[in-house]
Amino acid sequence: MFELMQSILLIFIEAICCKSFFETFGKIRYKGWINIIQILLLLSSMCLYSHILSDYFVLRQIIAIFVFSFFMFWHVKITLKKSFILAILFEALLLTMDYLIYLISRRFSLSSESLGQQYEIGLALVYLLAKIILFLAVLIIRKQFGKKSMEMMLDTEWLRFLFFPVFTIVAISAMLSVFRYVQTVQQANLLFVIAFGMIGMNIVVFYLINDVVEREEQMHENKIFQIQAKNQLEMYRSISENFDNQKRKTHEYKNQISCIESLLDKKQYSKLEEYVKKINGSLNNEPDAINTNNVIVNAILNTKYHEADAKGIVFVFRVNDLSGLKIKDEDVVTILANLLNNAIEACVTCAEKKVIKLKFVKEDNRVIIAVKNTFNYDIVYENGEIQSTKMSNVEEHGVGIKNVLKIIEKYDGSYVIEDKNREFFFSIIIPVYL
Repeated sequence: MFELMQSILLIFIEAICCKSFFETFGKIRYKGWINIIQILLLLSSMCLYSHILSDYFVLRQIIAIFVFSFFMFWHVKITLKKSFILAILFEALLLTMDYLIYLISRRFSLSSESLGQQYEIGLALVYLLAKIILFLAVLIIRKQFGKKSMEMMLDTEWLRFLFFPVFTIVAISAMLSVFRYVQTVQQANLLFVIAFGMIGMNIVVFYLINDVVEREEQMHENKIFQIQAKNQLEMYRSISENFDNQKRKTHEYKNQISCIESLLDKKQYSKLEEYVKKINGSLNNEPDAINTNNVIVNAILNTKYHEADAKGIVFVFRVNDLSGLKIKDEDVVTILANLLNNAIEACVTCAEKKVIKLKFVKEDNRVIIAVKNTFNYDIVYENGEIQSTKMSNVEEHGVGIKNVLKIIEKYDGSYVIEDKNREFFFSIIIPVYL
């Protein structure tokens, strides 16, 4: 009976490794109890074909590939073709582990048939050793090819986590060396339970850490959404104010035209001349200094222009007709708001030269957005990537920059980031065919 439980537990470890391996290459289709049902059905299928086809090696491998393909296609959002290819790769991993078991068994001359009960624990420990090595291999694959949420864990954190499977491998290897000979079934079963318990703890710790990482990723996405919402709200409020101002100016222009007509009728040309000069002076002070034929871009650039002007920053623009811009409004807001907010705050720290240069044009079948600004502090880099161009609230601004990069990737664009001679340069190129 215990031998049957051993076999089921070993297959259970394989099923968990299969699940984790496939989740590396796609998102889970369903949440909740259906995942438990899927893993139980997979476990039952593996036990069934392992028992029935134990004497048919090639057929067993073929059936295993089809079983993995079907259940993992049901579990993970991938194509059936990709599921089949991954099933072949995972079965190759299992065969590699079986060959490892064969080599270790020969090395220690393990054979339960020749010397009876005292060697059965040796074989069981070898099987468990192969399964924890399989689990470690899946973890390494998950780290190298896994989803982006795994990138939130630093390399040092991964090394600390890998201490658990490595320690388990060392512990089981030591048990295999020391406890090759056991006299009773109870001793053999106890050692198996201890070894399996260590592997089980590895699996539990892995899924606990995975849940924490996914929760942090969700919090990170929520933070990005809040920053986007904040920028969009600010810009849309500016647009609303511009429309209100336009309505007010339209009403004023009607009154002014009526006044001009009245002065003309009365032939009061001197007063008319004085009045027109006064109107002309007020028009030169209108807030809409920039017009790109794009309402969203106009609202952002005019808002940031007046904000920079109020802080004594020279703002130089080069723009052209952006009326046919095919970048989504919310993405335009995110890019411009983040880059210009960074640039304005950077210039504020400068004691002398405070300059922002913006280029936003459509030319040569591409959209170019480039911002250059002066700064007077150290820029934060991490792992060769820029994290922030600001001194305060580095975490939030790092999120803003990463969000800009995400949008560039979304439109198949490219970018260049440089800082030289106390000038920071961020240039974006997006194909115009979008």
